[in-house]
Amino acid sequence: MHTVRLQPLARAKVASLGEAGAAWLDRLPAVLEELAGQWDLTWERPLPGGSASYVVGARTADGEPRVVKVVLPAGTTGEVTADAGHEAAVLRAAGGHGYALLHDHAPAHGALLLERLGSSLARAPGTPERTLDTLVDTLRRAWTADLAAPRPDRAGELRDLVVRLDDRHHACDPAVRRQAVAYAERLSAPGPDADVLLHGDPHPGNALACARTGAHVLVDPDGFRGDPAYDLGVALRDRGERVLDEGRGVVERWCDRVAGRSGVDRGRTWCWAFLERVSTGLYVLDFGADRVARPFLDSARLLVDQR
Repeated sequence: MHTVRLQPLARAKVASLGEAGAAWLDRLPAVLEELAGQWDLTWERPLPGGSASYVVGARTADGEPRVVKVVLPAGTTGEVTADAGHEAAVLRAAGGHGYALLHDHAPAHGALLLERLGSSLARAPGTPERTLDTLVDTLRRAWTADLAAPRPDRAGELRDLVVRLDDRHHACDPAVRRQAVAYAERLSAPGPDADVLLHGDPHPGNALACARTGAHVLVDPDGFRGDPAYDLGVALRDRGERVLDEGRGVVERWCDRVAGRSGVDRGRTWCWAFLERVSTGLYVLDFGADRVARPFLDSARLLVDQR
């Protein structure tokens, strides 16, 4: 039987779900056994990534490499949610263009059977600028996917998350909180760019090398429609330690670069990047990963407007 080994962020997420997370983890070996039979797989080692899922390598009976992703329950009930089903729909709509290729979907277990990809962009050599260029080029391919997906008020959702979690943890500098809320209100209004099918979380760890395409493709899509500047903002939200070392100017340059390369509105890209930096720090802090959370929140203080 396959031995389950969760990644650190996934362990923290499971713990945050309480009894529902513990029950999911208890069932996981049996679920994997069922999937191995359904898809005629032999298990290999667990794979990095997957803060809200278990990701493991496998081979088919013909020796073809695959990846299986089993999604964690979204809430405290422990029920299998539609998250994996929606992800499967996004990947089918993309057809391998800008995204990993989907081979099959097991709705009862919230599981996906995917093509095996190479290492992530986060592990690739090169400068942050090169990484951002690759992310932008990958997103431009991914944005061509056509799917009738929801258009949530993402700015409003993030504003509410910031307020709720900062009220709970008191982790934000007051100026950071004020700016995050103000930016969210600004971003709730429509921007100049046409809506696209967004990935929703295109950080370098979610862009993997693909031998099939000779480029990088995205994994783990949230798959909602909205402002393309949102995806660019997510791409800019990380590297908190670098921002702490070099200050606001480095983020200004990165923002100029991704907006220019993509043709997307620069002002909204900046606002989304700040809002994502703050909300991500609070979200990660809320499920106990303080060491991961602090660079997001500490670097945000350097990005507060001075006027």
